[in-house]
Amino acid sequence: MIETRSDLFRPQYHFTAPQGWINDPNGLVFFQGEYHLFYQHKRPLHWGHAVSPDLIHWQHLPIALAPDELGDIWSGSVVVDWNDTSGFFDGGSGLVAIFTHHTPQSQSQSLAFSRDNGRTWNKYAGNPVLTSAERDFRDPKVFWHAPTERWAMVLATGTSVSFYTSTDLRTWVFTSRFTSDGLPGVWECPDMFALPVDEDPARIQWVLNVSSTTPVHVRGGAISMHYFVGNFDGECFSALTGPLPTTYGADDYAAVSWSDIPHGDGRRIWLGWMSHWNYARQVPTDPWQGMLTLPRGLTLRSHAQEIRLVQQPVRELEALRRETHTWHDQAIGWGDSTGDGNFLAGMEVDACEIIAEFEVTERKTLASEFGLRIRVGEHQETRIGYIVAAETLFVDRTRSGASDFHPGFPTRHIAPLSFTNGRLKLQIFVDRCSIEVFGNDGAAYLADLIFPDQRAQKLEIYADSGAVTLSSLKLYHLASIWDDQTER
Repeated sequence: MIETRSDLFRPQYHFTAPQGWINDPNGLVFFQGEYHLFYQHKRPLHWGHAVSPDLIHWQHLPIALAPDELGDIWSGSVVVDWNDTSGFFDGGSGLVAIFTHHTPQSQSQSLAFSRDNGRTWNKYAGNPVLTSAERDFRDPKVFWHAPTERWAMVLATGTSVSFYTSTDLRTWVFTSRFTSDGLPGVWECPDMFALPVDEDPARIQWVLNVSSTTPVHVRGGAISMHYFVGNFDGECFSALTGPLPTTYGADDYAAVSWSDIPHGDGRRIWLGWMSHWNYARQVPTDPWQGMLTLPRGLTLRSHAQEIRLVQQPVRELEALRRETHTWHDQAIGWGDSTGDGNFLAGMEVDACEIIAEFEVTERKTLASEFGLRIRVGEHQETRIGYIVAAETLFVDRTRSGASDFHPGFPTRHIAPLSFTNGRLKLQIFVDRCSIEVFGNDGAAYLADLIFPDQRAQKLEIYADSGAVTLSSLKLYHLASIWDDQTER
């Protein structure tokens, strides 16, 4: 075991490799009681591999796929071939990886298969199975389309995605291409899945999510990941919305979801790479570089006659909760006898979860801005706030600690968010070098890296130019997962 808990910024409950570089998550699949997580690892790029029974505690396994004469191993997906359509499993079932082989001259799609629950992998002798003269031709996401009884692939192809179908995972036929003028740049790491709207099984819509190398600049930030809601017939996707921002923070990219989660569970769960290409290679971490976001459950919810993607932290995270502190009915701001949230004096946060609910019904005296300051220390803090007039939630990391490694790091990111029945709910996950904020049960989601001084652990609550009622605040100290992680 490599002892890593003492690393200054080592996350205590987010996924990192014991050592070395990671970026995009790949090949997320559930099989035989295990969640498999593959990820872009080392240089040249390999597929790293870990498994978990609960999405939280991970066992690190040997490299799954290494570069070969066809190129480096770039992003892709893994499916369970239940009915041996590929012919790799002698009539049984097993895992098939569909991934991009990359060279400076070309990108092509290849296969590998595993007959032993992903512990060893065999590359298909007929690789590559799909080639093109296009410069950008990568990141295949493959899934079974039951109505047409075929495999479908969505592939990043420049400023678009392309769709292919197959009956055996080896031979692929082009069917259509989808693009949007509202999303510039090269598209990457597509994901696609069907979800019921408002939990109604009679209202099924498809979600197409893509990351883009050219962010869309909006007030308060630059959005690099967007989704479309629409229809898919097994060959063509038609959008009803979008592109809509998937996340409003800087550090959630290339998110992809797990396939083959059992029907009895029924959840669609994903996670993303928690960094940004502007500074990913400069972040002050060692001996590791790169981490993944929390796993989030996805649903579609009707909102103002539109359909929106909602993201919430998976329930498995609750198992990490340890010591709990609770407060109720605190007046913050004018008339606050405790001194503007001073009831939190002495409270320290490192790895924790915070759930705060504010009541905002009294408009005459309502503060213009309110929220929390976390990881507060000398000359540093990270602020999670709400601007009432603009109805926006924000994360401000301009004074969050170390930021001199890149001029674009000290920023403030903003998400639109309205009150729900006169209340605002914030669920905040704080780790050694990150913050993830879920507003109003996942209607807004922001993920940002921060690099505070180790001594900056104070927590404060504030209200500007008015008052607000804190209906409740729960703070859970979260256990570290590293006691259970080993490298094998």
